[in-house]
Amino acid sequence: MTVIAVPDEPDEMRDRLRQESPAHQATLRELTAVRRELETCLAAMHGYETALRGSNVTVFTQDRDLRYTSISNAMFGRAIQDIVGRRDDEIIPADSLSAVTALKHTALNTGKSQDGEVRINDGANKRWFDFHIEPLRASDGAIVGLTCAAVDVTERKEGEAHLRLLMRELTHRSKNLLAVIQAMARQTARHARSTDSFVEQFSARLQALARSHDLLVQDGWHGASLVDLIRSQLAPYFDRSGAQITVDGPPVSLRPEAAQSLGLALHELATNAAQFGALSSAAGRVSITWSWRSERAPPAVEILWVESGGPEVNTPEQRGFGTLVVERNLSRSLEAEVELTFGSEGVRCRIVIPVAQLSSTGATPL
Repeated sequence: MTVIAVPDEPDEMRDRLRQESPAHQATLRELTAVRRELETCLAAMHGYETALRGSNVTVFTQDRDLRYTSISNAMFGRAIQDIVGRRDDEIIPADSLSAVTALKHTALNTGKSQDGEVRINDGANKRWFDFHIEPLRASDGAIVGLTCAAVDVTERKEGEAHLRLLMRELTHRSKNLLAVIQAMARQTARHARSTDSFVEQFSARLQALARSHDLLVQDGWHGASLVDLIRSQLAPYFDRSGAQITVDGPPVSLRPEAAQSLGLALHELATNAAQFGALSSAAGRVSITWSWRSERAPPAVEILWVESGGPEVNTPEQRGFGTLVVERNLSRSLEAEVELTFGSEGVRCRIVIPVAQLSSTGATPL
């Protein structure tokens, strides 16, 4: 028969429990503190993951075989569940694989962090990622994998490429502009009768060129509206009376080079009209109209400048700079047809600009 030992006295059991109770309470307090720390860490990790999902930063871990063990965001055009458990050679296109894995193998072999920018095919698009790679170590210091952060820097890289393009374009346009100004200065000096006349005429032509540039800058240098170009160059004469100048035609947008050349030609026509033609008298009228000529090969826009009601105009004996700008410069720079006539009723100018000189932003019926 089994004999169960029973304490001689209940007081002895109570004393033992009293002695053990503080130890149990201390253990309970430690467990409670650990649980709270874990809950805090889990909440912080949840907030961290939430913040990462709303950013262009992706954090992930990989083992030594470059198999993904965790990842914060979808990446490379793949969902999270389609990345975890796979290796780089299973999800990264071959043309970008070597650049990425070279950084990671270097980190694994040297134990040092690595940084690099790599362009990766992200589905239908190619995107740029800035990688920061850190060796992942076990408690004994052995490298067991990698911890990586990848930042999508596609917008920055595209911005840098666009800026380089703009700088090249700016250099090209600056050279062209300086060539135009140089030629304008030579021709103005050749036909000017005095220094004061040169300064006055050259300054006016520079202002005309600047007005065309202002329009181009407003539209990001993509082109300039024909109606805006006309109103800009004839602005000083619109202030007199709206009835003296009429402007009418469909929407047309000119390429930057075409806008500069035509702007100078309009300035010369307006200056001549103000000095000798229809705009030199209150009764004079200037009509500027344009229309599409789709039947031409290639299609074109025809612009008509017609003066009437002003003083009688005679054909000049010598062609001045203004005539050269209208006739010769437009013909050469825009491959345009130009007919400039000095009839007794007033100056008439017909300009036919081929569609190749029009901006793609302009409306065309073609």
